[in-house]
Amino acid sequence: MPTAIIGGIVTRYEVVGSGPPLLMYAPDGFNAVVEAWSTLGVYQKIKLLDHLPADFTCILFDRRECGQSGGRVEPITWSHYVAQGKGLLDHLHISRAHLMGGCMGCAPVAAFAVAHPDMVACMVLYWPVGGAKYRISSRQRFADHIAFVHGLAQVVALIRAEGKPFGADPRGGPWALAIKRDADFAAAYARQDPRQYIATCETMRDALFDRDTAPGAAPEALMHVTVPAYIVLGHDAAHATSAARYLEECLPQSRYWDVPVDAQTEAATNPRLLEFLRGVQL
Repeated sequence: MPTAIIGGIVTRYEVVGSGPPLLMYAPDGFNAVVEAWSTLGVYQKIKLLDHLPADFTCILFDRRECGQSGGRVEPITWSHYVAQGKGLLDHLHISRAHLMGGCMGCAPVAAFAVAHPDMVACMVLYWPVGGAKYRISSRQRFADHIAFVHGLAQVVALIRAEGKPFGADPRGGPWALAIKRDADFAAAYARQDPRQYIATCETMRDALFDRDTAPGAAPEALMHVTVPAYIVLGHDAAHATSAARYLEECLPQSRYWDVPVDAQTEAATNPRLLEFLRGVQL
């Protein structure tokens, strides 16, 4: 797959289909890669990439620190993920696009609409993460990692031995996949001062997981977003239905598909999403 250098970090991406551009922020938390749209949970079931590319140019990418994309140790916020998506659109010479997020990808999509409303034709927010249980578990994941950090060479050794992403083994931390992929990154990571590194993790944790609703953007900012949004609810510990309802409440041009998760089939879901996307002009 092709790559782009965005803010000094490699982004692996793929473009499939034809038609108006649709930038897609992948699901699967800290393992948000192109393949997740086809292999992960509900997305495997509804098969979006069997339908959307017939009408839209789907722009897929590995989020920074995930898959084949690179990373940088810094206190990452939602704005960093926005910058990656915007940088990819700039790289492709696209000034305006539809946006879609799945799972944790919904948060940067919402933040993108706040930061760059003129670039966003509409948003699809599928199973937005959020809820009290999600905040608690996300912060606990950082706590487990920080407790493991007695020396950063120890983290590198763990990743080399097991290679699991942050969501599968919190001990490896949010840069686990970058360590696994890039030997130079791993060597630089191991040389950091542990105290400074822990402070970076704490700042990142507090920036990303600061509320019991859907993260990504403050409600006051969302209430000024006039971009049309289509929201599809989830219903589990990471994707609380309350998070989807919160986005419906805050986004003034939102449509909410109030359907049980079991009824979100391939046949039911794709016509609704396509109808919404086709109805919005770039």
